[in-house]
Amino acid sequence: MSEPLQLHRDGPVARLRMTRAEVHNAFDAALIAGLTAALDEVAADADVRVLVLEAEGASFSAGADLHWMRGMAAASEAENRTDSLALARLMRTLDELPKPTIAAVQGSAFGGGVGLVACCDIAIAARGAKFGLTESRLGLLPAVISPYVIAAIGARNARRYFATAELFDTEEALRIGLLHDVVNPTALDTAVQRQIDLLLKAGPIASASAKGLIRDVCAHADGAKHDADNASLIARLRVSPEGQEGLSAFLDKRKPRWVQD
Repeated sequence: MSEPLQLHRDGPVARLRMTRAEVHNAFDAALIAGLTAALDEVAADADVRVLVLEAEGASFSAGADLHWMRGMAAASEAENRTDSLALARLMRTLDELPKPTIAAVQGSAFGGGVGLVACCDIAIAARGAKFGLTESRLGLLPAVISPYVIAAIGARNARRYFATAELFDTEEALRIGLLHDVVNPTALDTAVQRQIDLLLKAGPIASASAKGLIRDVCAHADGAKHDADNASLIARLRVSPEGQEGLSAFLDKRKPRWVQD
């Protein structure tokens, strides 16, 4: 089995690439742990000034891996809470990384994939990409990623997309604030490089400190408590009757009971 990701450095730029193209870069425990470890490594490298998060294949990230979901559906609430806290640590590590971050998005980003995009400081997508916070179709909610997605798209848009689980395109993602720019697929690399060039022109300390300043200005309740509360919520939902029905219906490729024909 190939490695789930690759970390390459090109001078002051680190590129973290998800390489599970065969499953559309879906999350499992190994990918979550690998991404978190790689981000910790980048954070500790004084020579890195910019991180680009990207993916191989047709999709940026399809969210949760099918086999991982099957395992967590059968796990206890305590095990689901531990699992959810690992995802929460990944998202917070990316969101608070002491380097500017750029998401280069091609193809689809669903669920946790949207969370990754929302956690990056700059998000650029190739036209034609699709997005969705699809958890409610499974009787779940995007609880762990909610602080970052809500910060990106606002509470009003989150109310709609968390509840409906509908898919939306790049133009809508740009309108609601999930993306900063939408370009033709052939221009994605050029658009990312333009942002890298701008970031490298900024003072390294100022550039790296920008998000900390913004976070302080927009100070909210303790982050660790947010993570614990949200992980507990998703764990309860995963083992609830509705969560179990939603997951079972998804795995069985049928409509859940609450969907009317």
